[in-house]
Amino acid sequence: QVQLAESGGGSVQAGGSLSLSCVATGVDWDRYCMLWFRQAPGKEREGVAAIGSDSDTTYADSVKGRFTISKFNAKNTLYLRMNTLKPEDTGMYYCAAVATYHCYLLDPDKFVYGYWGQGTQVTVSS
Repeated sequence: QVQLAESGGGSVQAGGSLSLSCVATGVDWDRYCMLWFRQAPGKEREGVAAIGSDSDTTYADSVKGRFTISKFNAKNTLYLRMNTLKPEDTGMYYCAAVATYHCYLLDPDKFVYGYWGQGTQVTVSS
């Protein structure tokens, strides 16, 4: 059974940095696409970054050059390093896992084997 648990959220001033972690148990790292999403109050959920089983990465235009997604398979952990944070980065950040080799900013809800974590809050003040 796949379980995802995020941590590392918090409050930071604009221009600051945060690192998020997601411990993913039950995931076959050779088969899964791992993703970070976020959702701000009153807004739709949006894909932030994705990393495939081959470690190829994809980023939303709004975070390119500022965020870095990475993974450490041996520790069953997915990371999101966020630099130069802006107030518009505020939201609940979710880790997701999808059993697919075709990794991009996809919607896990459209896959049979798509899983979500509970989320961690990131607040950036101006």
